[in-house]
Amino acid sequence: MRILIVEDDTKTADFITSGLTREGFEVTRCADGQAGLQFLLQQSFDAAILDIMLPGLDGLALIERLRGAGVATPVLFLSARKSVQDRIAGLQAGGDDYLVKPFSFAELVARLRALLRRGQRPAEPTVLQLADLVMNVIAHNVTRAGQEIDLQQREFALLEYLLRHAGRVVSKTMILEHVWGYDFDPQTNVVEARICRLRDKIDHGFDPPLIHTVRGVGYVARERR
Repeated sequence: MRILIVEDDTKTADFITSGLTREGFEVTRCADGQAGLQFLLQQSFDAAILDIMLPGLDGLALIERLRGAGVATPVLFLSARKSVQDRIAGLQAGGDDYLVKPFSFAELVARLRALLRRGQRPAEPTVLQLADLVMNVIAHNVTRAGQEIDLQQREFALLEYLLRHAGRVVSKTMILEHVWGYDFDPQTNVVEARICRLRDKIDHGFDPPLIHTVRGVGYVARERR
């Protein structure tokens, strides 16, 4: 398995490289974001480990360009930034996992292997459609009846989750875990509020309505109630 490490701290990079090599991985490393981007665009890696604070091009900008180019290489962020908002930013930018420094090497390897197992699954479709609603995940574009719909980042993620589970009811807890990614007070109304705003954009003025509430259970994207 080929792993790219993009880390400007030499001691950390040496530690990870030595450990992964002992685990049987083939490791390539570089110390700045621009070089990391070029490696990922030009060569094939099974996964990448990225620091966020990198010279030249930071990790968030790097992965946004990478995903914008259609490269789906699994990425594990490794960063000293440990707030919930920092972790959310990393995942929303396109990261697949986030590990805070200082870290356990055993946990790093476990998370990396989990990413690699996910990467071996069949690729998920990048164009999702329900009735006349079309979402292009790579282009980050949504249209209904040919009309472009402007969604905020969280609204886009929520709609993508609903469309990937079209026809199946998903609970509020499932949405919180998969769209927000971290623990929230189960009594929060953040899901209800976002669903309401999403309906205003997706269903208002169109027929049939596509986002439905299943009272006491959750929400579902489908053409019929």
